[in-house]
Amino acid sequence: MTPTRHLALGMVLTAAAGFIDAVGFVELGGFFISFMSGNTTHGGAALVEGAWGVFGFSLSLVALFFLGSISGTLLATSNARWGPAIVSFGVTLGVAATLVLSLRGWPPSQSMLVLAAAAGAQNAILPMRGAVRLGATFVTGTLYVAGQDLALALKGKVPPWRWTQHLAVWLGLLGGATLGALLYRFSGMVALALPAAIYAAFALGHLWAARKG
Repeated sequence: MTPTRHLALGMVLTAAAGFIDAVGFVELGGFFISFMSGNTTHGGAALVEGAWGVFGFSLSLVALFFLGSISGTLLATSNARWGPAIVSFGVTLGVAATLVLSLRGWPPSQSMLVLAAAAGAQNAILPMRGAVRLGATFVTGTLYVAGQDLALALKGKVPPWRWTQHLAVWLGLLGGATLGALLYRFSGMVALALPAAIYAAFALGHLWAARKG
């Protein structure tokens, strides 16, 4: 079982991912910031239809997410003590940069690429603890593992309530996406200030832990 404290932190990060994905989805009119399966499906369908602009933008989001995951992993593993703080600050800067670019009038097709890179990097902020992947920006695999663990629990092969921890991560994404869509309705891209503050809090927490260690 994953310790409650780590699970709670992971849920907060996943909620932040759902938040920025919902904001990006509405702002971009149906494209995703962290759900790369959806963007890949968009791209494949657009390729068949000859919608080259949609195809190109879909793959651009995938490419930036991929590059973000590389950068985040390199930053997180660059130093065992300071790496988590460095990648957390990097994600904070990515979200903040997206907000600034949007407020300065940059088109979403450009500013949102920065946010996709930040979403890719986020997955490196927290290491996996126990059976649960913490702070991930995607939950399809998490839902599968929840079902798998429930099936195994019914057979007495894993702790009986471990599957609920995976489900809690999914609920975190749902809650974050709902809040993101709601705040976007009232404040537009300024809503990104909230997840930026969350990532900054994680960065400061990692920095404090590194200095203490």
